[in-house]
Amino acid sequence: MQKVVSAFLIGGLFGLGIAISGMIDPAKVLNFFDIAGTWDPSLAFVMAGGLAVALPGYRLVFGRRRGPVLEPSFSLPTRNSIDRELVGGAALFGIGWGVAGFCPGASIPALGLGYWQVPVFVAAVVAGIIVARALKARLASHKTA
Repeated sequence: MQKVVSAFLIGGLFGLGIAISGMIDPAKVLNFFDIAGTWDPSLAFVMAGGLAVALPGYRLVFGRRRGPVLEPSFSLPTRNSIDRELVGGAALFGIGWGVAGFCPGASIPALGLGYWQVPVFVAAVVAGIIVARALKARLASHKTA
């Protein structure tokens, strides 16, 4: 139960930060990408603010703790190579972000705006996750066969 409450509180804090910063407005995000037109640098400041919190946070957590508070151990990636999956996923993320003006994290708090495009975007993200997992499982079964 503590993990659910913790996830809810952390997710709520993230959503509140996204909402306060205005990043749930796709026009604001798309203006960041429009360097030659109506460029809005505020997304860069939001990203810098996130880094300013995350960097000392990682140092604090990994430097002083032997493990997480609510889990038996840290769950860290074991691979550190750049492969097709990483590049393809990053490209799809960037294309989706540039076309829709939403990233998956900002789309959840944006559901409260009442725009019909937001649930369509969230449904597309969920469908993409399901398709990617199915394709990965299918490719893995072909390699072992």
